[in-house]
Amino acid sequence: MTAPTPRFLLLGGIALDGVAPDAANAVLTQSKVVGLLAILLLSPDGTYQRRDRIVGWLWPELDQAHARTALRKAVHLARSVFGETVIGNRGDEELVLTAGAIGCDVHELRDAGRRGHLARAVELYRGPLMPGFHLSGCHDFDAWLEDQRTELHETTVRACLELARLLAAEANATEAANYARKAARLAGPNERVLRRSLVMLDR
Repeated sequence: MTAPTPRFLLLGGIALDGVAPDAANAVLTQSKVVGLLAILLLSPDGTYQRRDRIVGWLWPELDQAHARTALRKAVHLARSVFGETVIGNRGDEELVLTAGAIGCDVHELRDAGRRGHLARAVELYRGPLMPGFHLSGCHDFDAWLEDQRTELHETTVRACLELARLLAAEANATEAANYARKAARLAGPNERVLRRSLVMLDR
């Protein structure tokens, strides 16, 4: 029997499925390893990331030699859990996550959105990306992660509004209202989204 593909869940929490509990714990208790995997997972498929960028984001307090040593240890731990081929390299300066090696709910949400499967995309959004995750002193990483959070949140709000519009056009007022309310809840104090949601609810 083929072993299941490991799956990182990053929306509404951080969890790891498809590996032994001890292995999952070994990864999830190492915040820099989680950060490294997030960088590689959330990069477009097949996009190599430069080591100097990664170490600058994750170990800004260390000099290059010690930061690269820390990165090698993080890569070693990831490979020990997910397999030697999970992280590939191009020369000594670039790393990439091997396509299909680790599943991720963020990938699934983005793919559903691209395919026009808006209800599935909304369903996958269980909450903010990696809520509460923070690396002390790693300001560039934290800024990048916040940008990712914002993009996924806004994508989901737009999907809710588009579903509400499509369902209203089909005279499915109940479901249209449900998605309009969800958009309003997600949007919080965003007045533009609230106005659009109220328009949907009035139809």
